[in-house]
Amino acid sequence: MSVRRRTVLGAGVAAVQVPVLSPGAGVVRAVGDGDGDGNGGDGGPRVTDPGAYLSFTSVGGAFPLVGAPVVVSADDHPGVVRVAGDLRDDIERVTGMRPGDTVARRVVLVGTIGRSPLIDGLVAAGRLDVSGVRGRWETSLQTVVEHPMPGVEKAFVIAGSDPRGTIFGAYDVSYGIGVSPWYWWDDVPPVHRDGVWVLPGRYTQGTPAVRYRGFFVNDENPALGTWAPAHFGPGKAPGYPGGFNADFYARVFEVLLRLKGNYLWPAVWGRAFAEDDPENHRRAAAYGVVMGTSHEAPMMRGIEEWNRHAGSGTDPYGGTGEWSYLRNPEALRAYWRAGIQRMVDQGFEGVVTLGMRGNGDTGLPDGDGIELMQEIIAAQRQIIEEVTGRPAAETPQVWTLYKEVQRYWDRGLRAPDDVTVVLTDDNWGNIRKHPSPEEPRGGGYGLYYHFDYVGAGRNYKWVDTANLRNVWDQLHQAHAYGNHGLWVANVGDLKGNELPTEFFLDYAWNPERWDFDRLGEWERRYASQNFGAAVAGDVAELLASYGQLQARRKPELLNRRITLSGTGAVVYDDEQTPFHFGHRELERVTEEWRELGRRAARIGRRLPEAAQDAWFELVGYEVAATANLYALREAEFTNLRYARQGRAATNDRATEAEQGLQRDLDLADRFNSGVAGGKWRGFQSQPHIDYGDVDRYGPNAPWQQPEKDNVALPDVLFPAVRRIEVPEAAGLGVSVDGEDDSGTLPPFSPYQTRPQQYIEVFNRGRTPFDYRVDSSVPWLTVDRPRGRVTQQLRLEVRVDWSRAPGGRSEGTLTVSGAGEPVTVGCVADQPSARGLRGFVEAGGYVAIDAEHHDRAVGEWRRMTGIGRTGAGMTAWPVTGGWAPDARPRLEYEVSLLAAGEVTVWAYLSPRNPALGTSGLHYAVSFDGEEPQSVDITAGADDGLLNVVWARNTSDNVNRSATRHAITRAGVHRLTFWAVDPTVVLQRLLIDTGGLTPTYLGPLESRRL
Repeated sequence: MSVRRRTVLGAGVAAVQVPVLSPGAGVVRAVGDGDGDGNGGDGGPRVTDPGAYLSFTSVGGAFPLVGAPVVVSADDHPGVVRVAGDLRDDIERVTGMRPGDTVARRVVLVGTIGRSPLIDGLVAAGRLDVSGVRGRWETSLQTVVEHPMPGVEKAFVIAGSDPRGTIFGAYDVSYGIGVSPWYWWDDVPPVHRDGVWVLPGRYTQGTPAVRYRGFFVNDENPALGTWAPAHFGPGKAPGYPGGFNADFYARVFEVLLRLKGNYLWPAVWGRAFAEDDPENHRRAAAYGVVMGTSHEAPMMRGIEEWNRHAGSGTDPYGGTGEWSYLRNPEALRAYWRAGIQRMVDQGFEGVVTLGMRGNGDTGLPDGDGIELMQEIIAAQRQIIEEVTGRPAAETPQVWTLYKEVQRYWDRGLRAPDDVTVVLTDDNWGNIRKHPSPEEPRGGGYGLYYHFDYVGAGRNYKWVDTANLRNVWDQLHQAHAYGNHGLWVANVGDLKGNELPTEFFLDYAWNPERWDFDRLGEWERRYASQNFGAAVAGDVAELLASYGQLQARRKPELLNRRITLSGTGAVVYDDEQTPFHFGHRELERVTEEWRELGRRAARIGRRLPEAAQDAWFELVGYEVAATANLYALREAEFTNLRYARQGRAATNDRATEAEQGLQRDLDLADRFNSGVAGGKWRGFQSQPHIDYGDVDRYGPNAPWQQPEKDNVALPDVLFPAVRRIEVPEAAGLGVSVDGEDDSGTLPPFSPYQTRPQQYIEVFNRGRTPFDYRVDSSVPWLTVDRPRGRVTQQLRLEVRVDWSRAPGGRSEGTLTVSGAGEPVTVGCVADQPSARGLRGFVEAGGYVAIDAEHHDRAVGEWRRMTGIGRTGAGMTAWPVTGGWAPDARPRLEYEVSLLAAGEVTVWAYLSPRNPALGTSGLHYAVSFDGEEPQSVDITAGADDGLLNVVWARNTSDNVNRSATRHAITRAGVHRLTFWAVDPTVVLQRLLIDTGGLTPTYLGPLESRRL
């Protein structure tokens, strides 16, 4: 079938001989700008949310959808003909009645303006008004037409400005009647409806803000790589049965289009899209999907195509087999030429990747000389011109500034103006560079973003760990800085990252619809679509909590503590929890996950049996499995601590950790075997526990998933738990609250907010014993001063402030039992309450959550849930523009108990210098002193991904310090100054000498 040929990328560019689905190029703008009633400002249709024109109750003048045939012209694009069939299927899924496909008195007409005789006939007869839609990019119209043609009383018309507009319009109806985009990928059953009606009026979902919107299926071994060939059949390239075939990609294309995406980077881990099934490109064209290749795969050829056919000393093009333009240029040019020739011959719609990186997602093997990269891009564009017979500017192209490639840009290299320059995040969800307002491009800019990653720091591949509040902040910045050309997200296996993938594509379609304060609404809509309105509110709150808890730290990193040495060097310990025993931190974060698991279980029990598979796949598994992993890690690291102390309870904690590992395996087995009749067998196979186990799987263990010979290994506990010999005889042991078990309790204060101090009386043997605790002073009390210990008891220690003297006081507790008594030191500090105001020092520190300021000067945005423990504050707008002498600032009143030097720690979201300036700065001052400016990116390299950067991203916070001289005790004003935009402040900690290590920082101080 003939397909019209038109430019794919960039506004106002001349025609190019590749097939596309949109007849009109031009400036992308939303339908309906300008008039307050929601109608198109140019007479166009009303812009609505998906499916908002549908009703499940009869309304006067509405069109009854049930029983109406769905009719499409065979002359339309194959993707439109196909989507009409999907719409019939979806109506049947919801109502139980399958629509016919021939014209009747009431009919649904699906077609493309300028392509469908059905639609064009209505337009020519004056029966269908397509103003505000015709000529736009990927824009649809839903409207009811009275007496559209002889013999038809009423028609519901779904028309598109181009074939993809029609496809999106049809899938919008599917969404509106209750079919989840994930119905197949997550076995989501729709709610049954006896009737569905289309409301009178003209409706559209507008024109997308971002022209190309899609995702990258990547890092797909072992999960997707195991499951897909088993479910759909092996790849068709001889010798490569693990390839993904066209039946698999058909499911990928469908969900992409249901999400209103249009662009795909196919899987690359040992896979070659074009070779694994010769039908793959034809299937993409038939569905209407734009194909691309990843940042490391230029000229429409996956890197695996080279690897399969180039060996040591040879390749199919007469070269040396090296992936080196410096040493093997003729072979590479021939290889690239074949990729462009295939695109032209097969007639699929594609966006061509330019440039070159090393084989295996590494830097260029020939170094990073600008002249060489210029030569490569020039050669590639010459090939494009020679093969297409047209100027290179007429073929859509992208150059992705991933990792080291951004250095070329920073050093002045520019691709030709028609090329879309794709900017990237740092692989951990923090954008590295925004477009400069001073450097607009004809080809515009794009964004490559990550919800999955393999590489420096540590892989994160297992479950969704995206915090939508952080994702929104980054996507909003891209939008605000004018990045609208092409957005693509690395979604890993796709399944498991449904929520962030859907949000990414929704936001790319209409950023203005989803302001930060509407994220809860988006989550409720997502929850309702997949689980029903009755539980939508509770599910949305659960998902928001899940995202914030996951964003504290990737699950794969729960056995790594990162510290600084005495010289400031970053130190990794892969056999330690990042959370601390002090402040009961490890206990508290584990309990938060347990409570989240209980909430999820309660919601799950409210759902009908038919929804249980979808619930487990989309929410239940990731919550239960992560909660279990936290409990496993708590037991594991408590076991190791107990083993060092010789506690009788040591072996019980080892058993708990082992049981946690078995529960992890059982949950995976339920996913693989018990869900959807075994449909997902083999999918839940991603290791996530044994990272760092160098002895088991080699020197890459600190970052790479457990694997040998590129095959994933099943998880084991790492570090391994310890078992000890417990003697028969009783033996007294005492452990005090805190990280170092120093024998002295953390200081007491009437203003403290930390968890109550405690001692643990434990047994070193198997025989129980009686204990007694004696206090040296009357104001020091223990909740259970006498008792009997079998294994261990926790005793909370308090100060009776009505009996304690003012100022600093000391006392001791003496614990007696089986063996020598143990003495525990205690210090109480009771300052005068006179004049105290604001956040009050206690225990040698003040902890402040950024949102609790006393005064905000300038415009600030409170971003609930973006921080590891609460909200964040960021100066607004993200594009800055404030004068140096009028910088926004946040002011906090604090009461400090003594004069002296203090350290102020700012906890900030781990951002990069994305603004083209040197570093990313804030400033801090006390009272009237000169503000001290800090570059939060000092020492970090987001291109080389060095250990300073890895610490910031792994901990998901940037901790920066300033030191200040406090000349007097009393009330002071601490001021945080915005210097550069995009900085997000989460917390401020003032260390007056007593701040002990924690991962999240202590609980917020008391405020008077």
